[in-house]
Amino acid sequence: MPNRNNNRINRIDEEYRKELSQIIGYELKNPNVTGMISVTKVKVTPDLKYAKVFLSILNSKNIKDTMEGLKKSSGFIRTELAKRINLRNTPELIFEIDDSMEYGAKIDSILKEILPNEK
Repeated sequence: MPNRNNNRINRIDEEYRKELSQIIGYELKNPNVTGMISVTKVKVTPDLKYAKVFLSILNSKNIKDTMEGLKKSSGFIRTELAKRINLRNTPELIFEIDDSMEYGAKIDSILKEILPNEK
C-alpha cells in the first residue's frame, strides 16, 4: 500500500503548490513581501503536519524581509489554504528559498566559459 499513499501525497503536494501560488501571488497584502514569488515545489510530510514550501523570489527589495513577511503571514495563508483544500489537517508551513534556478544559471555560465563555441 505505500505506493498508493505516495501518489496521494504527491497529489496533495501539487494541489498545495497551485493554491499557495494563488494565495501568495494575489491575496497576500503584506507590504514586506516584495518581488515576484513563485512556489516551485511543496513537500508535505506523510502525517500532513508540515509542508515545506520552496520559493523562487525575483526582483525582491529585500529577500530576508520577504521571507520574514511570509512567516508572519503564514496564519493567513494557512487559513486560506484550509478554505480551498478540504483535508482534516492543514499543515504548518515552512518557507524555504529554492535556489535551484540560480544554481542552474551559475552552471550555465560556467559551461559557457568552458565551451565558448557551443550553443
